[in-house]
Amino acid sequence: QVQLVESGGGLVQAGGSLRLSCAASGRTFSSYAMAWFRQAPGKEREFVTCITWSGATTSYADSVKGRFTISRDNAKNTVYLQMDSLKPEDTAVYYCAGNRYSTSTSRGADDYAYWGQGTQVTVSS
Repeated sequence: QVQLVESGGGLVQAGGSLRLSCAASGRTFSSYAMAWFRQAPGKEREFVTCITWSGATTSYADSVKGRFTISRDNAKNTVYLQMDSLKPEDTAVYYCAGNRYSTSTSRGADDYAYWGQGTQVTVSS
């Protein structure tokens, strides 16, 4: 079992940056692939980015490619999402998620068994 807790959300102006963190409990974190999803009001949850257990492979949604960077520190049981050049359309609740399959690069929410409670990111224009 892995428990996930996100932090780092907040209010930022367009063009600004934020770094989200997702702290995981449990000794198996390092064997999990991890991802970030987001959900804006009135919209479905959507894939943002994912990273394999070693950090060797990452994948990004087209909407964030070149602006967001996912990384992880297995020694700290933490995955990060660096968000730069933020836009108002990035406003959403951001969730981190864990996948037992260590090399997975799945973009499907159903493939992730573990979820955090979410952190709000609001980008003002």
